[in-house]
Amino acid sequence: MRKENIILALSIVSSLMLLALAFFQWQLVHILTPFLMPFLWLTVAGFFLVTVIFSIIAIVKKQGWKPVLIQALTLIFIIFFPINKVIIHLDFEKHRGDREIVVKKVQEGVLASNVSYNDSLIHLPEEYGKLSKGGGDIVVEKKNDECKVLFFTLRGILDSFSGFVYSSSGEKPRSGDFGGDFIEVKQLAEHWYFVSSR
Repeated sequence: MRKENIILALSIVSSLMLLALAFFQWQLVHILTPFLMPFLWLTVAGFFLVTVIFSIIAIVKKQGWKPVLIQALTLIFIIFFPINKVIIHLDFEKHRGDREIVVKKVQEGVLASNVSYNDSLIHLPEEYGKLSKGGGDIVVEKKNDECKVLFFTLRGILDSFSGFVYSSSGEKPRSGDFGGDFIEVKQLAEHWYFVSSR
């Protein structure tokens, strides 16, 4: 195989790996944990960077510009396409009905706190476990007549988390709710918000 074909193949493989990691990082972080995920990102990004260097050398040696073009288009796509927003929106729409069933069961008292060390935590039954990442737990906060339920999309380290919040009053979640310091609060639908805490 000619050298330029090897570089082209490497640029395609490294670009596909980077795109796949960007699209599937939310699923992978639950397998690898937040501690190991940065190492996967470093490995894939490092491979991509090394391939970029070989691609630039190939241009200088006049062996072809296709590898650099492929990698440039990959970077432009990752930078400008809202991958995280699309993934979050798809997850929300796909499981919204089931999450609303869980919220109704919480409000009716069918689902109640069942975790000994935390009164606001509910470990979901197996059929609903996939609705909240990081162990299948939801967090419920009740104040007066208002009920807020948090379904995790990422259950990070300490106060770092993100997820979907149902607010019975429709009131926007505030920093301090669920012990979080929110850097992002975005309304997705009536009563539903996406939150991210650092």
